[in-house]
Amino acid sequence: MGKMSQRRQWRCVVGWFGICLLQLLLLAECTVRRQRITKKGFQDLESYPPVRLHLLENHVVMDNGLVNVTLSVPEGMVTGIQYNGIANLLEERNKENDRGYWDIVWNLPEAHGNIFDKLAATSLNVVLEDENGIELSFTRTYDDSIYETQLSLNIDKRFILLRGYPGFYTYGIFERLEGWPDINVYQGRTVFKLQDKLFEYMAVSDERQRIMPTADDRARGQILDYPEAVLLTNPANTFLRGEVDDKYQYSSDNKDNRVHGWICPDPPTGFWMITPSNEFKTGGPIKQDLTSHVGPTTLSMYFSTHYAGEPLALTFRDGEPWRKVFGPVFVYLNTLQENDTEPLSLWADAKEQMLIETESWPYSFPLSEDYSFDYQRGSATGRLLIQDSYISERLITGNSAYVGLAAPGDAGSWQTENKAYQFWAVADSEGYFLIKNVRPGNYSLYAWVPGYIGDYKYDFYVNIRPGSRITLGALTYNPPRNGPTLWEIGIPDRTAIEFFVPEPSPRLMNQLYSVNQAEKFRQYGLWDRYSELYPSEDLVFTVGVNNYQTDWFFAHVNRNVGNKTYVPTTWQIAFDLDNIDFFGTYMLQIAMASANEAELQVRINNPDEEAPYFTTGTIGKDNAIARHGIHGLYRLYSLEIPGSQLLFGRNIIYLTQSRGSSPWRGIMYDYLRLEGPPEYT
Repeated sequence: MGKMSQRRQWRCVVGWFGICLLQLLLLAECTVRRQRITKKGFQDLESYPPVRLHLLENHVVMDNGLVNVTLSVPEGMVTGIQYNGIANLLEERNKENDRGYWDIVWNLPEAHGNIFDKLAATSLNVVLEDENGIELSFTRTYDDSIYETQLSLNIDKRFILLRGYPGFYTYGIFERLEGWPDINVYQGRTVFKLQDKLFEYMAVSDERQRIMPTADDRARGQILDYPEAVLLTNPANTFLRGEVDDKYQYSSDNKDNRVHGWICPDPPTGFWMITPSNEFKTGGPIKQDLTSHVGPTTLSMYFSTHYAGEPLALTFRDGEPWRKVFGPVFVYLNTLQENDTEPLSLWADAKEQMLIETESWPYSFPLSEDYSFDYQRGSATGRLLIQDSYISERLITGNSAYVGLAAPGDAGSWQTENKAYQFWAVADSEGYFLIKNVRPGNYSLYAWVPGYIGDYKYDFYVNIRPGSRITLGALTYNPPRNGPTLWEIGIPDRTAIEFFVPEPSPRLMNQLYSVNQAEKFRQYGLWDRYSELYPSEDLVFTVGVNNYQTDWFFAHVNRNVGNKTYVPTTWQIAFDLDNIDFFGTYMLQIAMASANEAELQVRINNPDEEAPYFTTGTIGKDNAIARHGIHGLYRLYSLEIPGSQLLFGRNIIYLTQSRGSSPWRGIMYDYLRLEGPPEYT
């Protein structure tokens, strides 16, 4: 069958009329034969060609017979990747420094505007060259004589090619010496831009994968409320006409972002970014960030301010020294096995390889002295229990608790910690946890438990030494609690996923999330659906009558009153009290999943009171509403309410998001609960 015919057949199969079939294929988990892989790598290395390094005038080529990788010298940009008979997987229409590269976004504290630095190196060092592997180091050393225009970091970009491996590894070491100038660093990542004529199909997860528009499709489209969001008005693939494309629709939590990438149908070829560990990422396991998007582009995001704002910026002051290793991550390439004709098998195989890479962490082959091997690491184990006598007289097991070691700080500080390493585990149904492969250092132990508000912090530091196996025993978390629950809205899981997410405007849809209803919060423009549902009066939720799954809008946003004018909104929680302790203290627990340039004002039984009973002040730069996230940074407010503020019978709590003017200023609630006084009956 000719290539053009094969491509037409591919388009037909994965067209939107056939999407249900594709999903069934994915769920069936196509059986794919492992490609000679063991836990630590590929078997029978001697059966593969030896690795070769070719030094050219302005380039260097790493070649292992399966793949060869060309890098510019001395800059260290990936200019070419040859695999599976394709001369270059990267987009050759781009300049050599715009195909595969590391970059950082930064500025000086007093400067306006950011600097985008692709970290062009100035020196190449061949760290290892033998028949079984190559490691290259591209470095750039900070020159303090020109610090006004240069990033005050030493940069070491590493690239590794191993014998018998269809792919390569990359990692970086960033370093600041004591006394260097103050800087702000906002983003660090690795980027690969693939040939758009080859790579048509993108996969981020089992549920999120599809034929994608092209960069040209976007260029012909209509820019919506911000440049990243484009309405496809004249795409080459007519199935995509009328859809919205936005790179933020494909974001993932760190914990879920282990493999993503692209498939070329002809010849069947996969390009995958595999992240075997999140220890070097910032913000903890539920920090969100970008994955793959139209380009076709594949990213490894190490740190950014996405879905968090300024708290996740790396700020260096007073000559603070710093050093950190980012990666390695694995660029995995695959093709179909004999007798396999289904391109989606490449996704199943990539997931298998991700598991192998994860099980092999920490790797044994990186040669930087800053990298920690398994024998240099330690572990911590224990059991987390919960004490809440208003739920159970007995201790409750910390089922599915997230337990982690991160830099010392206050409870919950791990979600804005951005310079050190973090190590996390999920407890089993009995609350037992094992945090393994921890780099040596002094840590605080943190935890949070789905179903309970607040953050846990262990009272003592945990000092990990090489080879240490620390047993912490039983730990008890006392979640914030004043008295018995009088009513509650939502589920304390740090997201707004359980609340009402509306259908998008029919003219602003991404069909992927029409099929995948579980993640329809990723649809564009949902903030304006509130104004359509509540055109003149705001949301009123009556306890015992309304259901938060259908009656509590997922985001407390402003109302569009026309001409792109947005005004603040006030929500009401109505509830009845038959018994009041006028001398007691009630507690309103407000857990927020996200806030963006918002201010929450709380009034009790008097909406016209000039001064609110409570205000948060302006909070948040999460931007999760605009960027299709269902959460950002977690915030918890515990409001003491004197019984004298309450009434027999009907009471109303007024929640005002008082900052108008923008569609994206708002709050996502995680959970709300009113508690009675401790002895309330």
